Amino acid sequence: MMNSDRFADRHIGLTGLDRDRALQALGVDSLEALMAEAMPSAIRSDEAPAGPPAATEAEALAELRLMASRNRVRHAYLGQGFHACHTPSVILRNVLENPAWYTPYTPYQPEISQGRLEALLAFQTLAMALTGLDLANASLLDEATACAEAMGLAFRARGRKDGRTVFFVDENVHPQNLAVVTTRARPLGITVESGPLADCDFGRVFGVLVQYPGTDGAVPDLAAIAPAARAAAALVVAACDPLALCLLRPPGELGADVAVGSLQRFGMPMGFGGPHAAFFATRAAWQRLIPGRIVGVSRDAEGRPAYRLSLQTREQHIRRDKATSNICTAQALPANVAAFYAVWHGPDGLRAIARRVAGQTWRLGRALREAGHRLAHERVFDTLRVACGPCDPAEVRSAAEARGILLRSYADGSLGIALDETVTEGDLAELCACFGTDTAHLPDDDAIGLPASACRERIPLDAPVFHEHRSESAMMRFLHRLAARDIGLTRSMIPLGSCTMKLNAAAEMLPITWPEWAGMHPFAPAADTEGYAELARQLADGLARLTGFAATSLQPNAGSQGEYTGLLAIRRYHESRGEGHRDICLIPASAHGTNPASAIMAGLRVVGVTCDADGNVDLDHLRTQAGKHADRLAALMITYPSTHGVFEAGVREISQEVHRHGGQVYLDGANLNALVGWAKPADLGADVCHINLHKTFCIPHGGGGPGMGPICVAGHLAPFLPGDPADPEGGAVSATALGSGCILPISWMYIRMMGGAGLREATACAILAANYLAHRLHPHFPVVYRGAKGRVAHECIIDLRPYRKSAGIEPDDVAKRLMDFGFHAPTMSWPVAGTLMVEPTESENLAELDRFADAMAAIREEIRAIENGTADRKDNPLRRAPHTAPAVVADAWDRPYAREQAAFPAPWVREDKYWPPVARVDSVYGDRNLVCACGAVADYETAAR
Repeated sequence: MMNSDRFADRHIGLTGLDRDRALQALGVDSLEALMAEAMPSAIRSDEAPAGPPAATEAEALAELRLMASRNRVRHAYLGQGFHACHTPSVILRNVLENPAWYTPYTPYQPEISQGRLEALLAFQTLAMALTGLDLANASLLDEATACAEAMGLAFRARGRKDGRTVFFVDENVHPQNLAVVTTRARPLGITVESGPLADCDFGRVFGVLVQYPGTDGAVPDLAAIAPAARAAAALVVAACDPLALCLLRPPGELGADVAVGSLQRFGMPMGFGGPHAAFFATRAAWQRLIPGRIVGVSRDAEGRPAYRLSLQTREQHIRRDKATSNICTAQALPANVAAFYAVWHGPDGLRAIARRVAGQTWRLGRALREAGHRLAHERVFDTLRVACGPCDPAEVRSAAEARGILLRSYADGSLGIALDETVTEGDLAELCACFGTDTAHLPDDDAIGLPASACRERIPLDAPVFHEHRSESAMMRFLHRLAARDIGLTRSMIPLGSCTMKLNAAAEMLPITWPEWAGMHPFAPAADTEGYAELARQLADGLARLTGFAATSLQPNAGSQGEYTGLLAIRRYHESRGEGHRDICLIPASAHGTNPASAIMAGLRVVGVTCDADGNVDLDHLRTQAGKHADRLAALMITYPSTHGVFEAGVREISQEVHRHGGQVYLDGANLNALVGWAKPADLGADVCHINLHKTFCIPHGGGGPGMGPICVAGHLAPFLPGDPADPEGGAVSATALGSGCILPISWMYIRMMGGAGLREATACAILAANYLAHRLHPHFPVVYRGAKGRVAHECIIDLRPYRKSAGIEPDDVAKRLMDFGFHAPTMSWPVAGTLMVEPTESENLAELDRFADAMAAIREEIRAIENGTADRKDNPLRRAPHTAPAVVADAWDRPYAREQAAFPAPWVREDKYWPPVARVDSVYGDRNLVCACGAVADYETAAR
């Protein structure tokens, strides 16, 4: 019987009789017996991982609450791209805390992702309206990495063409932006120069980065910079504050080629640095060079407008080492919050908030100046840099400390004050008091201190969505209407191979909106962040214990970032030994899809290694390649277990071969859910491993982000982990020290409530679920790869290739037909073309596994009907899937199969029908007719025609 106090019994789906039946179907009598068959004995551990015993939900929450109490949240006027804000309650409750929004996957299957695609389109529309540029993507990881991606675009567009390798960074950018740009530049052979803009020789550089407004508040004259840059064929990148752009002239209008920034202050808490959605906008000329994902408007098979991801041929999972970026997980959920913040307030509301902040800044500046203090700049939006006149800066800081206020300190002794939308008249009075003055000096007019020439007249958010949802009832229904259009874990299992769509338990999610975690500025002093420090220490130690490594960095804020960070550590290690010439990275065909792109970004050259007929790395080919490139071998990137869904018995031999030739072994942790508690990557010979906390350790996928990709390393690589984001020489890879710190409590809660034994049990049950599905599916769809004893790991690949010839059916047809059954499809045609990769995870019970297997069996019978001539080869339920309600209930039905079969192909479908909101989306049309912004429905319909 389930122990109601034992969290593992609620996290794991296969418990009790369900587990017994699954084991019986496989012909084994215990999880241990199954693991003995599935996992090679040479790597398998017989003991549960060390660590404290599992805590109950109540105990873990109480422990985390005590830890959170060690954080001291003060009103932080520190700025630097992070600001307190109000998250509208209707968005907090109905989006950020709603599993219908945070449990879906990246919208690669557009027909069942229309809700979040519509939201992301609004995000792009917002970014384009604020920046005045032609095209925006659907979010990046943070502002600092967006700056680095912009540098990469400029380098591809100008630098490589013209042979220029210098990127100039204005001295008034945020320090973390300079740090991450510097880190990204070095492996690519780019030189970063920083100084006053007046010193920039545009003829020598391929691009220039300007902060708009600057880190100390100054609003630069972009209109004076852009002509000189354009004359020299250099691109101008503006790192922008989005709230400032509600008032200031848009950078695109002033000549900027790329605009980036963080939309954190549009409704997302500071959260000690993240997760926050960065925006990236540019001109249409560079649309093929944009990193990340772009949502576009296409049409479906019935002629209606439909949303989809556009221009996907740029992305890492398709172009691999020739991709524009290694971005996989972005920041979809925070991007949705930002979009809904704009929908809720509308353009007039956004301008009102911006005017209030600018007006308060101007009034405070007047008061301080009249009290004898000096302001560094007159033309500012929300930030003042103050040189103290009648009092010592130490006295001001002391007064601020007494009032629970954090001010920024500059090296020259001046102080910074960055205001935000939460500032009240009482807060202004407190700030005045810190500087030895009072509210008598605060003017009471509504001026904003910016000249009309610097300001825009309006925000062009004219689409109806930004004007129709002013009442909370209307907004709530809008949010729920969008959520209902998508399939998340709230509706059914999501069996995406190599994606680990497991339960995101409510107890794990609760703490992320606690003010002690959510309200913390990432640059608050260490004395204020002891709770975060303890959280990071415990989580880092726990991950190191589970992987067998010596040290951990929690800074990478996505799996792709983890890959990149691990490779940088390897490169720096080689350089420290005088072997910086090592630049060859071996990557097997069974490795994770982002690996080649990450290797290229790290300045490595990719050399492929083939796999044998059983899906294992071809050891002979590995030996050949390692020997051939021995003098330059830097690393091997291997995914374990592989994306072919098997444990390779020779993994230690692979590691030894690479080490023998001077290389390091990078183990991609994408499939760590099959190892935790049973094997440690370090014991397999790996030197570094990244961990997807949004897979194995329960951070939700959020419809395409956020994620976290910390890395664990052996002792010899520990000195080369990323450092302080405020230090341009520190090797930072993210804007803040803990990346997306606010979501780390999710993984801490999971580990704490599962305990070592629970984690080990979860891994075994994930492998049990995969083998049970392989057993159920094999009579209908052959399993491509199995291990030596006939078992799979945590996922399996099923073969659809024969049905192209026998029935004219492609994997896409099966994927779309699954939607009629209420399921998200498995991973399509990757890593093997013409197949589906299925990963059920440990969180699904036997009934759900059987439901999916029954759906696939029914689909096989529909294929069989085509093969034997009973069904038409071109007009059948698979080729016409998915089936929408309007099509099924239309007066005319001209299809050679029944409406009943189209809409209700299984008994459970009738009981709880999910209706796909659109028919099959025309991807080619969407790329040929690129529309990436919101408009009126009539506009889309006109375009579709």
